[in-house]
Amino acid sequence: MASGNVPGAHDAERRFIVVGVDGSKSSSQALAWAAEEARLRGASLMVVRAWNVPAFVYGPFSAPPPADDFRKNALARLDEQVEEVLGKSPAVPVVREVREGPAAEVILEASEGAEMVVVGSRGLGGFSGLLLGSVSAQVAHHARCPVTI
Repeated sequence: MASGNVPGAHDAERRFIVVGVDGSKSSSQALAWAAEEARLRGASLMVVRAWNVPAFVYGPFSAPPPADDFRKNALARLDEQVEEVLGKSPAVPVVREVREGPAAEVILEASEGAEMVVVGSRGLGGFSGLLLGSVSAQVAHHARCPVTI
């Protein structure tokens, strides 16, 4: 090993855990759990939030609002949730990602090459009586790495 290199210093850059968040209590719990797991593994944490322009925002005769507004809003909400759950100085390296698209698709895409993907059991979807949300079910069925719900 070359002098000045710290064992494992670059491991966190290559090794990462993905966690999907949406602002829900369940996703905050998933974020806290994933951060601790990343710390134990010496990995970094990629926190992902999906966004899209809701169809009801514009009608068939009007142009959609600027997508950048929705992306900026998603990033601001992601930053708020990360700070609320992990504090201003998280114990692990944190990469924040906001991506346009359906949540499950965005999380699965982000998890390519991850050691693990973590999602909450229930997000902000409309069916509160379900034990497992549609996003977590899709991620569990289609992920190419271990999944924790």
